[in-house]
Amino acid sequence: MTCLSLYYHRQRGPLCLVLYGLAVAFFVIAWFVRTVPPQSFLSLIFALAGLVLLILAAGFHHLTVADEIDRLRICFGPLPLFQRSVLYEDVLRADVDRTTIFEGWGIHLSPRGGWVWNLWGRDCVTFQMKTGTLRVGTDDAENLAAFVNSRVEEFGVDARDR
Repeated sequence: MTCLSLYYHRQRGPLCLVLYGLAVAFFVIAWFVRTVPPQSFLSLIFALAGLVLLILAAGFHHLTVADEIDRLRICFGPLPLFQRSVLYEDVLRADVDRTTIFEGWGIHLSPRGGWVWNLWGRDCVTFQMKTGTLRVGTDDAENLAAFVNSRVEEFGVDARDR
């Protein structure tokens, strides 16, 4: 976040706690099966699975949405494996919406079209862009939509282009 940023919101999701717990469970299993033949193979498999879950948990611990003057940064973290930015000039409008049960959580294509970036809950903001649709899950949907729409107007997107 820069000193000129006007919007910053971080949402935390409890799903990462499940992933952390599973990672610890796999590490414990790896420790106990180290003496079971074939020792190194089983232990290695469980340790690697635990490591993958630990990395995923750290990658999806929170979702940060922040203004970066000419774009909106969307970033999972604290391990910044997955992030993207959306230029305000590419956005036609932002609407408060809700994801469907089938859209779930994570980063994936939506059955309704476009991409979904969601950490927890069903509230989201749908960005109608020149090149498609993006749904960003947030527990601050009204403020995010209002902010993005004000930035879209500021960057001169003509109403007839909408």
